[in-house]
Amino acid sequence: MEPMNPNKIRDLVMRERALAVSEREWQHRLRGYGYGIRDTAEGRVVTSLVQGNDLCALGAAA
Repeated sequence: MEPMNPNKIRDLVMRERALAVSEREWQHRLRGYGYGIRDTAEGRVVTSLVQGNDLCALGAAA
């Protein structure tokens, strides 16, 4: 299986944000894909729940 590139991950995360009615639901929906959101000093970062590493930055849009 080919790993998703950061742009596809970001698109998926932001699409799920648009579908969710709350921050909590968004976080729950992302866990279903194996992703999480971590807040940093530079902004929000998408992380892999399975591998525990950062995948891509979300920027100010999230």
